[in-house]
Amino acid sequence: MPASTDVLVVGAGPAGSSAAAWAAASGRSVLLADSAVFPRDKTCGDGLTPRAVAELDLLGLGDWVRARSISKGLRMCGWGKSAELQWPKGSFPGVGSAVPRTELDDRIRLNAVERGAVMAQGAKAVSVETTDNRVTSVTFKTAEGLRTVNCRTLVVADGVKSTLGKQLGREWHQDLPYAVAARAYIKSGRSDDPFITGHMEIKDPAGGFVPGYGWIFPLGNGEVNVGLGSISTKKRPARVALHPLLEQYAEEQRKEWDFVGEVRALRSALLPMAGSVSDFAGKNWACIGDAAACINPLNGEGIDYGLEGGRLLAAMLDEPDLTQAWPNELRTHYGSAFSIGRRVVALGTQPGVFRVGGPLALRSRRFLNVLLRTMGNLITDEDKDLVARMWRTAGRVSMRLDQRPPFS
Repeated sequence: MPASTDVLVVGAGPAGSSAAAWAAASGRSVLLADSAVFPRDKTCGDGLTPRAVAELDLLGLGDWVRARSISKGLRMCGWGKSAELQWPKGSFPGVGSAVPRTELDDRIRLNAVERGAVMAQGAKAVSVETTDNRVTSVTFKTAEGLRTVNCRTLVVADGVKSTLGKQLGREWHQDLPYAVAARAYIKSGRSDDPFITGHMEIKDPAGGFVPGYGWIFPLGNGEVNVGLGSISTKKRPARVALHPLLEQYAEEQRKEWDFVGEVRALRSALLPMAGSVSDFAGKNWACIGDAAACINPLNGEGIDYGLEGGRLLAAMLDEPDLTQAWPNELRTHYGSAFSIGRRVVALGTQPGVFRVGGPLALRSRRFLNVLLRTMGNLITDEDKDLVARMWRTAGRVSMRLDQRPPFS
């Protein structure tokens, strides 16, 4: 563990490892530190949208991820109907994937090491020294004792709880929509199914409707990732016992998905979404990925934004002051989509919205294709079609109406 480094990255998930890879590629000295020893698990649906695949392509990992599994699109199910939707053609690759985080995170961090970053495993950040909102050093607890590392720039990528971010003043606003989610693994005879699957009609043991969705993501290794997500707000918190509900959901899908045995590695998490944080950057430090609430409220996806965020921040390492520059950068890229997403998911917590809107949506393939494209945030500034123009316009209007815009 070096005594000093140009760039210190705390957290070796997709966001931190991406930042480390791009920073090392620019010729800077980089230390990538994580409290875990890899490979390690992470509560996640493991799904990779075409947006995430595009970032892996940029890192040189496109062939690797395609060799694990390929998804052609999304199968949406509910109310006795189902529709298979191909990933839209456009600025992103026409394929998605799903890779267990034990494999994905390990491969991305190795990519950073291959580009020149130094990796410190089993190193937990316990304190940080600052002067005038500028980080001077971080102290780690390691097997050999405490180690202090001086740095020019600190990248905080330590996940949704972001212990280090809290020390630096990061605040998560729980009055905005957030998600509670659980996932598990189970053996399946359809592990090579070419579509990831989402179920929009979820019921509790008493038959009551649960505002949320279920998923089954084939992993191509004999197993699938099966999970549930539910949206919460301060006004309407999710009162759902996720673990028993997930076991019930898996049992309901057992015959159709040829499940073998019982679910394993059942874990749950709380997810801040849609840039619902403030004070997450300083003069020479910034939070990225989950620590910056870069999670799409419409589909729970965060890996793509972590990978993108690492690349974007690495391009700003010469910025003299990141305090406002970094939040502004994130708002430019994600603000409008996240703002619309907040409104949609808040609407979804209203009683009856899913029950009425779900069956209507599944009747129109054209609407579902638009929904897939917008939910996955698969629209870029280069897209000039009517849907893209309407989406961007709606985003600008939504941002103007926000009392607290994303990342503020």
